[in-house]
Amino acid sequence: MGNKIHPKSVRLGYIQEWESKWFDPRQAPALIGEDFKIRQLVKTRFRLAAVSWVGIERSGPYLRVNIHTARPGVVIGKRGVDIEAVRAQVEKLTKRKTFINVMEIKEPELDSRLVGEAIAMQLERRINHRRAIRRAMERTMQAGALGIKVQVKGRLNGAEIARREWNREGRVPLHTFCADIDYGLTEAHTSMGLIGVKVWIFKKTYFAKSPKELLKKAQEEGRIIPAPEEDKPASPAAAPVARIDAAAEKAAQDLAAKEGARALGRKDRHMPELPASALAQLGGFEPKEAEIKAASDLPADGKDSKEGSD
Repeated sequence: MGNKIHPKSVRLGYIQEWESKWFDPRQAPALIGEDFKIRQLVKTRFRLAAVSWVGIERSGPYLRVNIHTARPGVVIGKRGVDIEAVRAQVEKLTKRKTFINVMEIKEPELDSRLVGEAIAMQLERRINHRRAIRRAMERTMQAGALGIKVQVKGRLNGAEIARREWNREGRVPLHTFCADIDYGLTEAHTSMGLIGVKVWIFKKTYFAKSPKELLKKAQEEGRIIPAPEEDKPASPAAAPVARIDAAAEKAAQDLAAKEGARALGRKDRHMPELPASALAQLGGFEPKEAEIKAASDLPADGKDSKEGSD
Protein backbone atom coordinates (compact mmCIF):
# COMPACT_ATOMS: atom_id res chain seq x y z
CA MET A 1 0.00 0.00 0.00
CA GLY A 2 2.78 2.44 0.82
CA ASN A 3 4.25 2.16 -2.69
CA LYS A 4 0.99 2.70 -4.56
CA ILE A 5 -1.00 5.36 -2.67
CA HIS A 6 0.00 9.01 -2.28
CA PRO A 7 1.21 9.40 1.33
CA LYS A 8 -0.85 12.56 1.73
CA SER A 9 -4.12 11.21 0.34
CA VAL A 10 -4.57 8.66 3.15
CA ARG A 11 -3.86 11.34 5.77
CA LEU A 12 -6.19 14.08 4.49
CA GLY A 13 -8.54 15.22 7.22
CA TYR A 14 -6.52 13.36 9.83
CA ILE A 15 -3.15 15.08 10.12
CA GLN A 16 -2.93 16.71 6.66
CA GLU A 17 -4.98 19.52 5.11
CA TRP A 18 -6.20 20.23 1.61
CA GLU A 19 -4.16 22.62 -0.51
CA SER A 20 -7.35 24.00 -2.11
CA LYS A 21 -10.11 25.12 0.26
CA TRP A 22 -13.45 25.84 -1.42
CA PHE A 23 -16.76 24.08 -2.08
CA ASP A 24 -18.77 24.45 -5.27
CA PRO A 25 -20.10 21.15 -6.68
CA ARG A 26 -21.60 22.71 -9.82
CA GLN A 27 -18.44 24.47 -10.98
CA ALA A 28 -15.95 22.00 -9.54
CA PRO A 29 -14.36 20.92 -12.88
CA ALA A 30 -13.81 24.51 -14.00
CA LEU A 31 -12.41 25.59 -10.63
CA ILE A 32 -10.05 22.59 -10.49
CA GLY A 33 -8.72 23.66 -13.89
CA GLU A 34 -8.24 27.21 -12.62
CA ASP A 35 -6.31 25.95 -9.61
CA PHE A 36 -4.01 23.97 -11.87
CA LYS A 37 -3.35 26.99 -14.10
CA ILE A 38 -2.66 29.25 -11.10
CA ARG A 39 -0.11 26.81 -9.68
CA GLN A 40 1.56 26.39 -13.06
CA LEU A 41 1.78 30.18 -13.41
CA VAL A 42 3.38 30.64 -10.01
CA LYS A 43 5.80 27.71 -10.49
CA THR A 44 6.92 28.95 -13.90
CA ARG A 45 7.29 32.57 -12.81
CA PHE A 46 9.22 31.77 -9.61
CA ARG A 47 11.14 28.66 -10.65
CA LEU A 48 14.33 29.80 -8.90
CA ALA A 49 12.57 31.18 -5.82
CA ALA A 50 12.29 27.81 -4.00
CA VAL A 51 8.47 27.68 -4.06
CA SER A 52 7.26 24.56 -2.29
CA TRP A 53 3.47 24.65 -2.72
CA VAL A 54 0.62 27.05 -3.44
CA GLY A 55 -2.55 27.14 -1.34
CA ILE A 56 -5.78 28.47 -2.85
CA GLU A 57 -8.88 29.65 -0.96
CA ARG A 58 -12.15 30.83 -2.54
CA SER A 59 -15.04 32.67 -0.93
CA GLY A 60 -17.66 34.13 -3.25
CA PRO A 61 -16.06 36.69 -5.59
CA TYR A 62 -12.78 36.67 -3.66
CA LEU A 63 -9.69 34.55 -4.17
CA ARG A 64 -6.68 34.15 -1.90
CA VAL A 65 -3.39 32.62 -3.03
CA ASN A 66 -0.84 31.59 -0.39
CA ILE A 67 2.67 31.04 -1.79
CA HIS A 68 4.92 29.00 0.51
CA THR A 69 8.56 29.65 -0.32
CA ALA A 70 11.99 29.53 1.27
CA ARG A 71 13.03 32.79 -0.44
CA PRO A 72 10.21 35.30 0.06
CA GLY A 73 12.36 38.23 -1.05
CA VAL A 74 12.75 36.79 -4.54
CA VAL A 75 8.99 36.21 -4.83
CA ILE A 76 8.03 39.70 -3.69
CA GLY A 77 10.66 41.41 -5.81
CA LYS A 78 11.89 44.95 -5.60
CA ARG A 79 9.14 47.06 -3.99
CA GLY A 80 6.63 44.29 -4.68
CA VAL A 81 6.73 44.62 -8.47
CA ASP A 82 6.89 40.88 -9.19
CA ILE A 83 4.08 39.91 -6.85
CA GLU A 84 1.82 42.63 -8.25
CA ALA A 85 2.40 41.37 -11.77
CA VAL A 86 1.42 37.87 -10.73
CA ARG A 87 -1.70 39.17 -8.96
CA ALA A 88 -2.80 40.99 -12.10
CA GLN A 89 -2.34 37.83 -14.19
CA VAL A 90 -4.36 35.75 -11.72
CA GLU A 91 -7.19 38.31 -11.68
CA LYS A 92 -7.27 38.29 -15.46
CA LEU A 93 -7.39 34.50 -15.50
CA THR A 94 -10.07 34.02 -12.83
CA LYS A 95 -11.96 37.36 -13.02
CA ARG A 96 -12.02 37.51 -9.22
CA LYS A 97 -10.65 39.93 -6.65
CA THR A 98 -7.31 38.32 -5.74
CA PHE A 99 -5.14 38.58 -2.65
CA ILE A 100 -1.67 37.03 -2.56
CA ASN A 101 0.17 36.14 0.64
CA VAL A 102 3.81 35.04 0.76
CA MET A 103 4.59 32.49 3.50
CA GLU A 104 8.19 31.84 4.48
CA ILE A 105 9.39 28.27 5.06
CA LYS A 106 11.67 28.36 8.09
CA GLU A 107 13.38 24.99 7.51
CA PRO A 108 13.71 24.19 3.79
CA GLU A 109 15.74 21.05 4.61
CA LEU A 110 12.55 19.46 6.00
CA ASP A 111 10.43 20.21 2.92
CA SER A 112 10.30 17.28 0.50
CA ARG A 113 9.61 19.38 -2.60
CA LEU A 114 12.51 21.73 -1.95
CA VAL A 115 14.85 18.80 -1.22
CA GLY A 116 13.76 17.17 -4.48
CA GLU A 117 14.30 20.40 -6.42
CA ALA A 118 17.81 20.71 -4.99
CA ILE A 119 18.62 17.18 -6.16
CA ALA A 120 17.06 17.84 -9.59
CA MET A 121 19.12 20.99 -10.10
CA GLN A 122 22.31 19.04 -9.32
CA LEU A 123 21.34 16.32 -11.80
CA GLU A 124 20.83 18.98 -14.46
CA ARG A 125 24.40 20.17 -13.82
CA ARG A 126 25.65 16.60 -14.44
CA ILE A 127 26.52 15.87 -10.80
CA ASN A 128 26.53 12.20 -9.84
CA HIS A 129 23.10 11.20 -8.53
CA ARG A 130 24.46 9.17 -5.62
CA ARG A 131 26.51 12.11 -4.39
CA ALA A 132 23.54 14.48 -4.68
CA ILE A 133 21.27 12.08 -2.80
CA ARG A 134 23.80 11.52 -0.02
CA ARG A 135 24.28 15.27 0.53
CA ALA A 136 20.54 15.93 0.65
CA MET A 137 19.94 13.11 3.12
CA GLU A 138 22.73 14.29 5.44
CA ARG A 139 21.33 17.83 5.55
CA THR A 140 17.80 16.62 6.20
CA MET A 141 18.84 14.33 9.06
CA GLN A 142 20.94 17.11 10.61
CA ALA A 143 17.88 19.39 10.49
CA GLY A 144 16.01 17.04 12.84
CA ALA A 145 14.13 14.61 10.59
CA LEU A 146 13.45 11.09 11.86
CA GLY A 147 13.93 9.52 8.43
CA ILE A 148 14.22 10.23 4.72
CA LYS A 149 13.90 8.18 1.55
CA VAL A 150 14.97 9.39 -1.90
CA GLN A 151 14.29 7.64 -5.20
CA VAL A 152 15.46 8.64 -8.69
CA LYS A 153 14.41 7.04 -11.95
CA GLY A 154 15.42 7.59 -15.55
CA ARG A 155 18.55 7.51 -17.69
CA LEU A 156 20.94 7.98 -14.82
CA ASN A 157 24.46 9.10 -15.79
CA GLY A 158 23.40 9.03 -19.45
CA ALA A 159 22.79 5.27 -19.54
CA GLU A 160 20.91 3.89 -22.53
CA ILE A 161 18.60 1.80 -20.33
CA ALA A 162 16.60 3.65 -17.69
CA ARG A 163 16.77 2.32 -14.16
CA ARG A 164 15.64 3.17 -10.66
CA GLU A 165 17.76 3.70 -7.57
CA TRP A 166 16.77 4.68 -4.06
CA ASN A 167 18.34 5.20 -0.67
CA ARG A 168 16.96 5.58 2.82
CA GLU A 169 18.21 6.75 6.18
CA GLY A 170 16.30 6.42 9.42
CA ARG A 171 12.73 5.10 9.28
CA VAL A 172 9.84 6.07 7.00
CA PRO A 173 6.63 4.37 8.27
CA LEU A 174 4.28 4.85 5.30
CA HIS A 175 1.59 2.60 6.82
CA THR A 176 1.38 4.59 10.08
CA PHE A 177 -1.33 7.21 9.65
CA CYS A 178 -0.26 9.27 12.67
CA ALA A 179 3.24 9.68 11.17
CA ASP A 180 3.80 13.08 9.57
CA ILE A 181 5.39 12.14 6.23
CA ASP A 182 6.04 14.86 3.66
CA TYR A 183 6.10 13.62 0.06
CA GLY A 184 7.33 15.50 -2.98
CA LEU A 185 7.85 14.73 -6.68
CA THR A 186 10.07 16.80 -8.97
CA GLU A 187 11.65 16.32 -12.39
CA ALA A 188 15.13 17.07 -13.69
CA HIS A 189 15.28 18.19 -17.34
CA THR A 190 18.52 16.75 -18.68
CA SER A 191 19.86 16.38 -22.21
CA MET A 192 19.13 12.63 -21.99
CA GLY A 193 15.52 13.17 -20.96
CA LEU A 194 13.51 13.57 -17.77
CA ILE A 195 14.70 12.11 -14.47
CA GLY A 196 12.08 11.81 -11.75
CA VAL A 197 12.97 12.50 -8.13
CA LYS A 198 10.74 11.34 -5.26
CA VAL A 199 11.38 12.30 -1.65
CA TRP A 200 9.73 11.05 1.55
CA ILE A 201 10.59 12.83 4.83
CA PHE A 202 9.41 11.52 8.20
CA LYS A 203 9.18 14.55 10.49
CA LYS A 204 7.34 13.46 13.65
CA THR A 205 4.49 11.37 15.03
CA TYR A 206 1.14 12.75 16.17
CA PHE A 207 -0.96 11.33 19.05
CA ALA A 208 1.64 8.66 19.89
CA LYS A 209 3.31 9.20 23.25
CA SER A 210 4.83 6.82 25.75
CA PRO A 211 3.34 6.52 29.28
CA LYS A 212 6.39 8.31 30.69
CA GLU A 213 5.82 11.28 28.35
CA LEU A 214 2.12 11.43 29.25
CA LEU A 215 2.91 11.39 32.98
CA LYS A 216 5.52 14.12 32.58
CA LYS A 217 3.09 16.30 30.60
CA ALA A 218 0.36 15.83 33.23
CA GLN A 219 2.79 16.86 35.99
CA GLU A 220 3.80 19.96 34.04
CA GLU A 221 0.17 20.96 33.56
CA GLY A 222 -0.54 20.44 37.28
CA ARG A 223 -3.05 17.63 36.87
CA ILE A 224 -0.86 15.21 38.86
CA ILE A 225 1.04 16.24 42.00
CA PRO A 226 4.16 14.12 42.55
CA ALA A 227 4.35 12.46 45.97
CA PRO A 228 7.07 13.76 48.32
CA GLU A 229 10.06 11.60 49.11
CA GLU A 230 9.00 10.83 52.71
CA ASP A 231 5.51 9.67 51.72
CA LYS A 232 6.75 7.20 49.16
CA PRO A 233 6.20 3.57 50.23
CA ALA A 234 9.28 1.69 51.26
CA SER A 235 10.63 -0.94 48.99
CA PRO A 236 9.28 -4.42 49.81
CA ALA A 237 11.57 -6.55 51.95
CA ALA A 238 13.15 -9.62 50.56
CA ALA A 239 11.02 -12.74 50.83
CA PRO A 240 12.06 -14.92 53.82
CA VAL A 241 13.68 -18.22 53.06
CA ALA A 242 11.42 -21.12 54.01
CA ARG A 243 12.95 -23.45 56.56
CA ILE A 244 11.48 -26.89 57.32
CA ASP A 245 11.73 -28.15 60.87
CA ALA A 246 10.99 -31.64 62.23
CA ALA A 247 7.49 -30.77 63.50
CA ALA A 248 6.38 -29.39 60.13
CA GLU A 249 7.74 -32.43 58.36
CA LYS A 250 5.92 -34.78 60.79
CA ALA A 251 2.68 -32.88 60.22
CA ALA A 252 3.13 -33.16 56.47
CA GLN A 253 3.62 -36.91 56.75
CA ASP A 254 0.47 -37.31 58.88
CA LEU A 255 -1.53 -35.22 56.41
CA ALA A 256 -0.32 -37.35 53.50
CA ALA A 257 -1.32 -40.55 55.40
CA LYS A 258 -4.81 -39.22 56.11
CA GLU A 259 -5.34 -38.15 52.49
CA GLY A 260 -4.27 -41.60 51.31
CA ALA A 261 -6.66 -43.36 53.68
CA ARG A 262 -9.54 -41.14 52.64
CA ALA A 263 -8.83 -41.92 49.00
CA LEU A 264 -9.01 -45.64 49.72
CA GLY A 265 -12.32 -45.19 51.56
CA ARG A 266 -11.09 -46.93 54.70
CA LYS A 267 -10.33 -44.48 57.48
CA ASP A 268 -9.57 -47.07 60.14
CA ARG A 269 -6.80 -48.69 58.16
CA HIS A 270 -3.36 -47.21 58.38
CA MET A 271 -1.40 -46.42 55.28
CA PRO A 272 1.59 -48.65 54.60
CA GLU A 273 4.83 -47.03 55.46
CA LEU A 274 6.29 -45.07 52.56
CA PRO A 275 9.85 -43.91 52.08
CA ALA A 276 10.68 -40.50 53.46
CA SER A 277 11.31 -39.17 49.94
CA ALA A 278 7.77 -40.08 48.80
CA LEU A 279 6.17 -38.57 51.92
CA ALA A 280 8.16 -35.39 51.49
CA GLN A 281 7.04 -35.08 47.87
CA LEU A 282 3.40 -35.50 48.92
CA GLY A 283 3.82 -32.76 51.52
CA GLY A 284 5.68 -30.47 49.14
CA PHE A 285 9.02 -30.60 50.97
CA GLU A 286 12.44 -31.80 49.93
CA PRO A 287 13.71 -34.78 51.98
CA LYS A 288 16.94 -34.69 53.82
CA GLU A 289 19.78 -36.97 52.76
CA ALA A 290 19.98 -38.62 56.23
CA GLU A 291 16.27 -39.54 56.19
CA ILE A 292 16.48 -40.99 52.69
CA LYS A 293 19.44 -43.15 53.73
CA ALA A 294 17.64 -44.32 56.88
CA ALA A 295 14.49 -45.19 54.94
CA SER A 296 16.48 -47.25 52.45
CA ASP A 297 17.99 -49.33 55.32
CA LEU A 298 14.57 -50.31 56.76
CA PRO A 299 13.33 -53.93 56.09
CA ALA A 300 10.56 -54.34 53.51
CA ASP A 301 7.24 -55.83 54.96
CA GLY A 302 9.15 -57.57 57.78
CA LYS A 303 10.57 -60.37 55.59
CA ASP A 304 14.15 -59.72 56.56
CA SER A 305 13.26 -59.77 60.25
CA LYS A 306 11.61 -63.21 59.98
CA GLU A 307 14.56 -64.62 58.10
CA GLY A 308 16.83 -63.29 60.78
CA SER A 309 14.79 -64.93 63.57
CA ASP A 310 14.91 -68.24 61.78
